[in-house]
Amino acid sequence: MSVVGDLLARLPHEPVRLCEVCVGAFWTVVWTEQGAGLASTQLSGHANHDDNLVHWAGDLTRHSAQELAGLLASRSALEAALGMAAVNALLEVDENRLTDRNASEEIVQRGKGRRVVIVGHFPFIPSVRPAVGHLDVLELDPGPGDLPPQAASDVLPRADVVAITGTSLLNKTFDGLIALCRPDAFVLMLGPTTPLSTVLFDYGVDLVAGTRVIDPLEALTTASQAANFRQMRGVRLVTMAKDVL
Repeated sequence: MSVVGDLLARLPHEPVRLCEVCVGAFWTVVWTEQGAGLASTQLSGHANHDDNLVHWAGDLTRHSAQELAGLLASRSALEAALGMAAVNALLEVDENRLTDRNASEEIVQRGKGRRVVIVGHFPFIPSVRPAVGHLDVLELDPGPGDLPPQAASDVLPRADVVAITGTSLLNKTFDGLIALCRPDAFVLMLGPTTPLSTVLFDYGVDLVAGTRVIDPLEALTTASQAANFRQMRGVRLVTMAKDVL
């Protein structure tokens, strides 16, 4: 089973009612009667007005949260984002395992004098680069200093520390990326999309750094008004380690 299939299989079986759904410019929020979840809004290239991006558009809240979560398996980037936000809303998270460890600081501490690969161009990269032994950044849309996805097979097997964006679950690249990592590499999954699920530990991830929605109304309001993550309210950044410290 793939990691997406495993994530879906671990969700509660009793149908959970959806309260509200917001697909914002940057963030998608799903609010259920048991809590809310967040994921990065994803679009595949240029969308035309007649494109059917979400088959249930206008009727999403008539479905259960589990039905919406099932969209994570969709090849539609926008549907997959809705699915992940629903998964994040449904996950039963052990709050006792959550800490406020900073993902970028974790990368720096573990990457001193070592080779680091970050999949996804995060804002903290300029501060991390001079603090580690060597840094490669893989990016679907490479900017200055980034490497294209095709370089993954070259740099990942040589990396001591690997940080993979949670959106790799949306674009279905995670399985291929993790397969290229050495068994002894320290692997993080990070970003607000990242599910706080122990399932990821079964696939070689050592630390997950994601987001808890602590005020669904605030999160929905800011996401609907095109907030970037620094402008989002009602959310908390948290981490969960495979090995409890």
